[in-house]
Amino acid sequence: MTNRILAPFVALVLGFVSVGSQASGGGALMESHVNLGDQASLQRGAKYFMNYCAGCHSLGYQRYSRMAADLGLTEDDVQTWLNFNGAKFGDTMKSSMAPADGTAFFGKAPPDLSLVARAKPGGPDWTFTFLKSFYVDESRPSGWNNTLLPGASMPNVLWDLQGTQRAVYGQDEHGAEHISGFQLAPAGRLSAEEFDGVVRDITNFLNYVGEPAAMKREAIGVWVILFLAVFTFLAWLLKAEYWRDIH
Repeated sequence: MTNRILAPFVALVLGFVSVGSQASGGGALMESHVNLGDQASLQRGAKYFMNYCAGCHSLGYQRYSRMAADLGLTEDDVQTWLNFNGAKFGDTMKSSMAPADGTAFFGKAPPDLSLVARAKPGGPDWTFTFLKSFYVDESRPSGWNNTLLPGASMPNVLWDLQGTQRAVYGQDEHGAEHISGFQLAPAGRLSAEEFDGVVRDITNFLNYVGEPAAMKREAIGVWVILFLAVFTFLAWLLKAEYWRDIH
């Protein structure tokens, strides 16, 4: 009886685990190893995002001023190096591309990425894997495809850093053709390790944007744990004092 009751619950849990570990288009996700405590990584991620992604994608729930405060940047830093569309320091981070132009160029307007790290299964690992999974596909209008999100209309904006990634095809046990790997031809401006660092920084930045309060919440959490530890010790001393009088 107990097994029959627990079976649906176990199946549901395993289903969530499967969703979290698999890409929506197929394949296991790569581990991003992002760290919100690495401020230098977040600053680099902001730089890369604004230079390579912000031309098409907005961060509509994030303000330049909030980003500066959280990432240790000055207003001059932001307005000089990270703001390319003339927005005010207190404005939200809008794309330089009008939605109508995005629809004309890609078939639909590029999505806002404020919550991508929270909305996708696998969180930041999904973003990290997606940015590393582009390959040349001449049948697509953009000239690119993606193994994690097949049919994506987005081109590989990081191709000059990564190189031109081409699919290597193989056959599975049933004889069906599938992509078994990639090769770079030609290679990009960065080594594989350096490119992984760039993608990790972008992923870390988008993970921060998805929940800016997480940085402060984690910092406050340490003090909460310390308070509870001290309070528990005082409660134990008070209990010992009461029981001494009773005995």
